[in-house]
Amino acid sequence: MASKNHRVKTVDDATKTPLKTKEYEKELRRLHVELVKLQQWVVSKGLKVCIVFEGRDGAGKGGTIKAITERVSPRVFRVVALPAPTDKEKSQLYFQRYVPHLPSAGEIVIFDRSWYNRAGVERVMGFCTEEQVEKFLDGTPVMEKAMVDAGTILLKYWLEVTPKEQERRLRDRINDGRKTWKLSPMDIKSFTMWDEYTAARDAMFKATDTAWAPWFVARSEDKKRVRLNIISHLLSQIPYKDLHTETMDLPKRKIGKAKPAKYPFRYIDEKF
Repeated sequence: MASKNHRVKTVDDATKTPLKTKEYEKELRRLHVELVKLQQWVVSKGLKVCIVFEGRDGAGKGGTIKAITERVSPRVFRVVALPAPTDKEKSQLYFQRYVPHLPSAGEIVIFDRSWYNRAGVERVMGFCTEEQVEKFLDGTPVMEKAMVDAGTILLKYWLEVTPKEQERRLRDRINDGRKTWKLSPMDIKSFTMWDEYTAARDAMFKATDTAWAPWFVARSEDKKRVRLNIISHLLSQIPYKDLHTETMDLPKRKIGKAKPAKYPFRYIDEKF
């Protein structure tokens, strides 16, 4: 088992000034270049990479995943965000609905919430029995060991946010029309159950933090910092090399020989 130094730090442990946008964008650009190199390496070597993101509502999972994937190929970096299980899926072996989404050679699959729903949301909100939770906690290390033994690189991240910052972000979702889709009745109900989620998180860590699939905790009080920190950590966990490619240049081309078609194109109104 991995060491259990699991006191999850909060922003109170180390106060930092917010990262400036210019500094953030400069570093993110550099990391994006490295992610492209990693992408080429994963495809070239046929690696299988599975990345799990968990955390409370409003912890910043979606924004972090977007920062990772915005400059790479969706055919290599595949994001999985499953909806609530159907009645058919509820009758299946619990892990069955996740197995088809696991990475094949040359893929990096990112789970925006994962099989760990059972240890968190389902447990706290009463969508499963305590017996089902215990079976899940007992069986998950075995399943993950099988994944790793089969050659999958498995990374598990927990984004930790303070109650104050979580409340600020959830209120922002209510007041910002661009973000209302992020807020569900489940989020509202969960808001009053901070302690229950804390207990569920701690039990999950205790049972599933293993030498072959440890949990990595990232403080997400500053969204810019946590994105950079996680990308940097991710890159450090997967040894890769820069596959030098030939420098490309655009050839000369000739324009003007083809006559423009006399067609009534439907141009959109230029309101801006």
